[in-house]
Amino acid sequence: MGAGIFQKMLDGTLPLPRAAETLGAHIVDVDPSAGSIVVEFDGKEAFTNPVGNLQGGFLAAMLDDTMGPALTATLGENEFAPTLELKINFIAPARVGKLTGYGRIISKGGTVCVLEGELVQDGALVARSSATALIRKISKPAPTR
Repeated sequence: MGAGIFQKMLDGTLPLPRAAETLGAHIVDVDPSAGSIVVEFDGKEAFTNPVGNLQGGFLAAMLDDTMGPALTATLGENEFAPTLELKINFIAPARVGKLTGYGRIISKGGTVCVLEGELVQDGALVARSSATALIRKISKPAPTR
């Protein structure tokens, strides 16, 4: 995957991955040199739990789709970085509506990377996460739709 395909997604010449589309992801800002990104998500009614808040698994997916692209924007053409570990602290309930994810690289070694992310709604912190990702070489190009 790497920065080449990521740039094509930013340019709109390739669609975002289907999981990101499901979450209503929209990349607002990315700074590969700083290892940071801002992503907006559409918290849909279909994502709610029995009390009407967004179910935590969807928030986890939003955070993963924030931190991962912060790292992907810095990778080489034939590199990909799957998440090895993901930890989330749920701080406050999230409601149907727009959420903003802030992701950043904390440490990028030769193959192991540490990432952090925050999910905010209406100016309030909803969830905070950390993740470990492993940079891997891919032998074939990522599929295009």
